Order: sequence, then C-alpha cells, then structure tokens
Amino acid sequence: MLRNMAASLITSDKEYIITTVPKAKELRPFVEKIITMARKAKNLTGDEAKAQEVHLRRQAASYFHSGNRTFKNEQSRFRGKKGEPKEKIVRTAGVFAVQRLFDELGTRYKDRNGGYTRIIKLGRRNGDNAEMAVIELVDNPRELAAKSESGIKA
Repeated sequence: MLRNMAASLITSDKEYIITTVPKAKELRPFVEKIITMARKAKNLTGDEAKAQEVHLRRQAASYFHSGNRTFKNEQSRFRGKKGEPKEKIVRTAGVFAVQRLFDELGTRYKDRNGGYTRIIKLGRRNGDNAEMAVIELVDNPRELAAKSESGIKA
C-alpha cells in the first residue's frame, strides 16, 4: 500500500494526494527517504559519481513496484503480427516515479535538508468518520505561484 501511495504522490500532477491521517503519517518518512536518495544523487561529485547515482536509483527503485519483468519480451521485435506497427510499451508507475524523482524532484530539493512533505488535516469523512488529510510535496509549482502572486500584491 505504501509503495502505491508513494508512487501516486510522486507522479501526480498536482503533487498531493488525499488519504486518512494515519496513512499520511506512515507515508511521510517513506517518501522522504526516497527523495533524500534523489537529492544525494544530484549532489554527487567526483570520479564515482555516475556509478553512485546508478546505485541510488536502484535503491530507490526497490521502494516501488517495478513491474517490468516482462518488459524485454514486450519490446521484442517479434511481438505482434508481421507488418503491423508495434504499440508503444507503457512503463509502470514505479518506473515513472523513479524517473521523476531523479530528474525533477532531486534538483528541486537539492539544497533542502529535509521536510519535503506536508500533512494538512481536512476533517472527518462522511460514512466511517475517518479523519482525512492531504499529504503534499512542499515547494510545488502551485505553491510557488501563489507565493509570487501574494508577493506582487503586497
């Protein structure tokens, strides 16, 4: 469950998900460890930097469901009928999450030492009365745009 929620949080366009408070509190350290790996990969220097980055990517990938065991078979030139165009193979959400982590979020949080997520309580859900919360990534584009607008108005 945590793997799926972490992939959803990292790959979502709005950079937040709505869940219950206990799930959000459990998800926070899980996601922050992964983002720290991406941040460390962006801060690497020296001769072994590329090898160390690959190592950190593989460690981060172990936090997600990769689901690409059959990827080589699916991308084979022998798949499908002869003469027909091949369909583009879609990578899983876990693979996309790792790519987004190391390409986008690692650079965004390069100079930040922690506190990559924020939990905001929403109140109680109708039906089972569970306490709901939003868990979001801080310094997201929506938040930065709101800060710049309030800076212009002030």
